[in-house]
Amino acid sequence: MKARSKELLDRAVAATIAAIEIYNKPDFRYREETFAVLAINGWELLLKAKWLADHGNDLVALYVREPAKSKAATKGTKPRIKRTRSGNPLTHSLDFLAKKLVDSGTLDGNAWKNLEALLELRDSAIHFYNRSPVFAQRLQEIGAASVKNFAAAAVDWFKRDLSEFNFYLMPLSFVRLPAQAEAVVLNPEEKNFLAFIESLETKQDDPAGRYSVSVNIEIKFTRSKAKDALGVQVTNNPNAPEVRLTEEQVREKYPWDYDRLTAECRKRYTGFKSDQKYHDCRKELAGDKRFSHVRELDPGNPKSAKKPFFNANILAEFDKIYAKA
Repeated sequence: MKARSKELLDRAVAATIAAIEIYNKPDFRYREETFAVLAINGWELLLKAKWLADHGNDLVALYVREPAKSKAATKGTKPRIKRTRSGNPLTHSLDFLAKKLVDSGTLDGNAWKNLEALLELRDSAIHFYNRSPVFAQRLQEIGAASVKNFAAAAVDWFKRDLSEFNFYLMPLSFVRLPAQAEAVVLNPEEKNFLAFIESLETKQDDPAGRYSVSVNIEIKFTRSKAKDALGVQVTNNPNAPEVRLTEEQVREKYPWDYDRLTAECRKRYTGFKSDQKYHDCRKELAGDKRFSHVRELDPGNPKSAKKPFFNANILAEFDKIYAKA
């Protein structure tokens, strides 16, 4: 029989996939609001799965307790389980569990700030409505970070790899045609909401980090030289067709040299040292095309001097080894 925590994890993934599928539909008038509701549902189930896993899969750990209301109750009376309208046990909220997990160092602070933003957007949608087009843009940024954070937490907490799913939000540039520019007038409630979102975002929030408050997605359209040009991704598959990049494209994808990577690590991690542990880890990752590209001074010459360059995504791997500052 599957453990309760694993069952909740499966439901959390299902809810998040549903949120993504709704968001990525070509034409859906309640896109942002529905995504926010389902994404929050997915996160609450994920946090409850983690809470259960940390408490021996005992469901009672999820139940809210309240003081006994009997007149005969004494100060030492054991609190009773609080009930819902139907009489079922009331479980802890996402807010309660998230704060507990943040305090214990289990949930990343940026992930919690991202959830606060998503909760506020969800609440404003459920209890009233959102009419400003600014909400769509902010939800894209908050939602993209939420999906990214969810996938990271699933791996960190349960070793659950979600690469089998198309775990991404389609950029707004693809789900709707650009509208004619017009003035955006915000009411006081909308101004308050946007100010709250901005207050959660800090200069320390690194979009390339493992967890983020928001992610700004930039879309560039370029003319293809071939009518049937294919999209590509970096892979270690030896049977995949080769695609050669220009020097400019390589430097854009791998902008950091050794000195820059080491400097970023010193800023990012507590007590970081450029020691043998760091060198061994860096050299191992340097063999992965997702994180590094080795440039030869004289291509084709086996004795040529070589210099590795790195993609910022390599920090996500170092996050698994070092403690953030």
